[in-house]
Amino acid sequence: MANCDECGDETNMPYTCNRCGGKFCGTHRLPENHDCPGLQWNDPQGVWAEETTTASDDSEGGVLSGLTADPFRRGGPLAYFRGNMTFVFLGLMWVTWALQYFIVPNVTDIQAGSQAWTDIFALQSEHPEYVWAWFTSIFSHAPSLYHIAGNSIVIFFFGRLVEEYVGSRDYIFLFLGSGVLAGLGHIGLALVTGEPTALYGASGAALALMGVLTIIRPNLTVLIYFIIPTPIWVLTGLYALVSVTGILGGSVMPGGGNVAHAAHLFGLVLGLLYGQYVKDKVSLPRETSLGGGRRGGGGGRGPF
Repeated sequence: MANCDECGDETNMPYTCNRCGGKFCGTHRLPENHDCPGLQWNDPQGVWAEETTTASDDSEGGVLSGLTADPFRRGGPLAYFRGNMTFVFLGLMWVTWALQYFIVPNVTDIQAGSQAWTDIFALQSEHPEYVWAWFTSIFSHAPSLYHIAGNSIVIFFFGRLVEEYVGSRDYIFLFLGSGVLAGLGHIGLALVTGEPTALYGASGAALALMGVLTIIRPNLTVLIYFIIPTPIWVLTGLYALVSVTGILGGSVMPGGGNVAHAAHLFGLVLGLLYGQYVKDKVSLPRETSLGGGRRGGGGGRGPF
């Protein structure tokens, strides 16, 4: 259930515009019928016109009700990013990765792995007061492509669905909030167990996205390795089992490894809780497989 962004009428099965990310009724679903900004890149009134809507008549359909107009609404100052925050976060991840290993070491005396470098890019149990690291650590990753590529794949596929369901504004809070809380939960457990640790990576946020989809789309089919069809609830259960087993293995970084199982588990639990909170507040398309392809009717996504 949502309100049409053009006429305000309530509709049970809103159409999501691929160009601007807005939700519309059947009459205004076509871009030309809702004055879509995606058709008017050079028209300031299409995207950058001032928005006068307040919280009392917010028709965004997002889960969080802000105190002011949603900046991601059509005509808001961030309208170009509406429906695209998943790509923004992915871009920030890869830019940060380049800063970590190519730019910062080459233009400064701060080398990868040094204390100064760790203070910038990693969340440390010894320095939880470094507030900037709460956020930079989400976008930082290990030097190998495996770490950042793995998280990117999960965020690319899961993130686009979650953003479509809850809206870009709420998606930002979910992604950053779960990433921060998962990291803080991880180092909190390290402090309790007396094992100093430092971590970075978007895995906590990525697992939160999986948790949300597990609640609101439990029968969503995920193609593991792009081949093996698996219901998302099974995949979530396996991740939870691996994370719990890893933590119970005697170390926050079990076996002296480099996997932050505690952060994974915290992120997954946060996503499950958030999914439970929003499951009756979002409008879902028909069940489809997840893994790419173009959008299907009603905003669904086709399989590979």
